Amino acid sequence: MTYLIIFGLIAATLTTISILPQVIKAWKTKKTGDLSLAMYSLFCAGVLFWLIYGIVISDLPIILANTITLILACTVLYFKIRYG
Repeated sequence: MTYLIIFGLIAATLTTISILPQVIKAWKTKKTGDLSLAMYSLFCAGVLFWLIYGIVISDLPIILANTITLILACTVLYFKIRYG
């Protein structure tokens, strides 16, 4: 069972950090014109539901990954609304 948690944490880490370049670029350049408001809105909603699901089933990798991803994705969404 422990190897499943480790496997899940590795997968969660890789998918979570994949959004970091977009966050950094939006933060530095304050340019978000090419980003889709609809896509980031739907993505944030989907990640929120994954987080809720993870909490309900008490799955640590899902909870950790989606908490961090939700913060990062909502940051991009905020930049899109503010600078877009």
